Amino acid sequence: MIAQPLHTGTPHMIPFSILDLAPIRQGGDAAQAFRNSLDLAQHAEAWGYKRFWLAEHHNMTGIASAATSVVIAHVAGGTKTIRVGSGGIMLPNHSPLVIAEQFGTLESLYPGRIDLGLGRAPGTDQLTARAMRRDLATAAENFPHDVLELQALLGDVQPNQTIRAVPGMGTKVPLWILGSSTFGAQLAAMLGLPFAFASHFAPQMMMPALREYRARFEPSAQLDKPYAMIGVNVFAAESDKEAQRMFSSLQQQFINLRRGTPGPLPPPVDDMDALWSPAEKAGVAQALSCSAVGSPAVVEEKLKALIAETGADEVMTTGQIYDHAARLRSFEIAAEVRDGLARRQEA
Repeated sequence: MIAQPLHTGTPHMIPFSILDLAPIRQGGDAAQAFRNSLDLAQHAEAWGYKRFWLAEHHNMTGIASAATSVVIAHVAGGTKTIRVGSGGIMLPNHSPLVIAEQFGTLESLYPGRIDLGLGRAPGTDQLTARAMRRDLATAAENFPHDVLELQALLGDVQPNQTIRAVPGMGTKVPLWILGSSTFGAQLAAMLGLPFAFASHFAPQMMMPALREYRARFEPSAQLDKPYAMIGVNVFAAESDKEAQRMFSSLQQQFINLRRGTPGPLPPPVDDMDALWSPAEKAGVAQALSCSAVGSPAVVEEKLKALIAETGADEVMTTGQIYDHAARLRSFEIAAEVRDGLARRQEA
């Protein structure tokens, strides 16, 4: 079953977690990104976040977490209690056996702290996917079968089983299904797995997917009732103006990606209207509508409304913020908001 929150010093509230893309900022490099990710994870642990997940992307000059399991080991090795995992591993890029071995190794090194979130997108463009020697169409179609194969490799060894994940077998690393459509919701429900919806960049199908997941859920050995997580961009600062300025780094990153010119995380700007067209502005606003941007009070109202609307069991916060100190403060404010909501909930 899903473990209860490790942090017991705060009033009861649904857990908050962090999704990190190990951002490489303009003027920085991957080494700096890894140091910052570990520093954020250490602070997150102290602030009572439940999980710290890293995402698999390839050929992206602004994201350092391509070798996701290696970065997970780096973060888990520098922390003590927070769960560390993938949000997610893009399974069509890999052999289930190799992922079972990698995460079996992680679970053996950091027992009881590893999560394995799985997605079916390539996490890159088609040319790069081909460079990874994957048949995109076939690999995506095989995703449900690959999840079952991976689950079996991490489970108890069966009689006459000839292929084993060493390490991996018997570790039963908790699996999650990640998705941005009803496909992932249906698969998670059918397999009785927790479901994480990518509302932080693809919110259109959030409510239909959550309804589908809960309606079709079948209990499993891992989970006895539905457990749904939503992704939320959080850009929190002392003032709305400061938070909106921080948010402009992610807005720029989005339009650069859509223009086919992805790059390192850009510094914030004061005027986005000088950089995007009205159509781009509308498209980014729609894609990033599941965002809490502003002062602590504004962030609290947005998160409170999202939790009420979705009935989420957990909130996965994320924030592509250029300045590392500002990024730390944003996640600290989010933790303070969580604790404030919990106190008012108890009262």
